[in-house]
Amino acid sequence: MRPFCHCAAALAFTVIAWTPALAADASETYTQNEIYSAATDFFGTTTKGLAEVVEKVFQEQGEPNAYITGEEVAGAVGVGLRYGNGTLHRKGADGQKVYWQGPSIGFDLGANAAKVFTLVYRLGDTDELFQRFPGVEGTVYIVAGFGVNYQQSGEVILAPIRTGVGLRAGANVGYLHYGRKHSWIPF
Repeated sequence: MRPFCHCAAALAFTVIAWTPALAADASETYTQNEIYSAATDFFGTTTKGLAEVVEKVFQEQGEPNAYITGEEVAGAVGVGLRYGNGTLHRKGADGQKVYWQGPSIGFDLGANAAKVFTLVYRLGDTDELFQRFPGVEGTVYIVAGFGVNYQQSGEVILAPIRTGVGLRAGANVGYLHYGRKHSWIPF
């Protein structure tokens, strides 16, 4: 009977010891209002479209624990390329420069330039960001508007919110490779 008491006491101590860690994780995420405010500052505009996109992503994914602000250029004639750069933001940390590039293939034609605000979910160590993230995208850029798609690798999910200008339409499959250094090689 005594060993059982020791096990119960150890279990109770473990549960109590983990409770502050759970609270700390919650303080490392961003609320919907924080993200909407940061996105509005970044894009320089407040629109119903941006509010709807942010609300949709929060309904589907919850609170992100990081975000990336940046810009990119892309073009395609069946086969496409995308290049971008930005800054990774995490609570309690300085911004870190991030670059991305990648190929795509599909029914896709045209070129565009976009500002990108990417919500990052379940990012543990920052190094988990620096890898390839596959995704599927449908795009129509004729005039400025907001769009979002999801990319996932392991547990980490990225939700890039884009607004851009250009003349591009289509759908494609590809990936983006995120890194610490700029590269012209899209693979």
